[in-house]
Amino acid sequence: MFKSILKYGLIVAGVIFMSACETETTDEPVAQVGDKVLYTSNIAEILPGNLNSEDSVFFVNDYVNKWIKQQLLIQKADENLTPEQKNVDAELLAYRNSLIIYKYKNELIKQKMDTVVSAKEIEDYYHNHPDNFNLNRCIVKAIFVKIPSELANPVLVRNMVEDTSEEGLSVLREYCGQYAKIFDISIENWIDFQVLKNNFPIEIDSPEQFLSRNTLKEMNDSNYYYLVSIHDYKLTNDLAPIEFVENNIKNLILNQRKIKFLKDIEENVYTEGIRLNKFRIYNEETNEN
Repeated sequence: MFKSILKYGLIVAGVIFMSACETETTDEPVAQVGDKVLYTSNIAEILPGNLNSEDSVFFVNDYVNKWIKQQLLIQKADENLTPEQKNVDAELLAYRNSLIIYKYKNELIKQKMDTVVSAKEIEDYYHNHPDNFNLNRCIVKAIFVKIPSELANPVLVRNMVEDTSEEGLSVLREYCGQYAKIFDISIENWIDFQVLKNNFPIEIDSPEQFLSRNTLKEMNDSNYYYLVSIHDYKLTNDLAPIEFVENNIKNLILNQRKIKFLKDIEENVYTEGIRLNKFRIYNEETNEN
């Protein structure tokens, strides 16, 4: 069965290819369900041009099978649903209206909504909503290295980690790039402590205790030497540093701005409708407007 389908797909793919090469294309039927017919031109329109012959065969087979199944389902639904159930005019109209309104609003957002969020706006939002930015996990500024035991020089690594000057960090990055299996140098940016903890060779039941008791921790297993240097940390439920939540705040501000912008659009359109007498509301009792 599979061989016959594959052979059929190859023939169809060949017909599509030959048709594409001719100045006057011949449109051949590929499959039929009831009075619905799938032609080579229908497949040619959606057949990617970068497929080799084998991939084209599988693409055609898959598309034809899906088309047949869809048409059979449509046929079955048409046979079993009542005329009232099959009347989807109202749903289509509602969908069309929603879609064009959505596109219109999105176009206005792209053209007219201010998307610039200043540092002061971010800072004001942060200070006015501190309860929104309590951490649900520990975060750190830290250096972490994992080096194969046979390559590790703990004294050298400790000395390099202690030098946090720009030149010192550059030397450390070069060393880690050459010898480390994994390393992370994040003393300017906050990172999730869980990311580092996942690479430790020991279990840490309480990140809060670990961070409060260790500024520098060396660990070993049978294959690797590990070092983590904690430069700063914030614990669960602490207020998050503003730089850690800056992007979130920006998105919150933009979302609030978008909600107001869209509401203003609706109000402006309504006000314009009143001014230009574009609508009327009838009094049901008197049938007067």
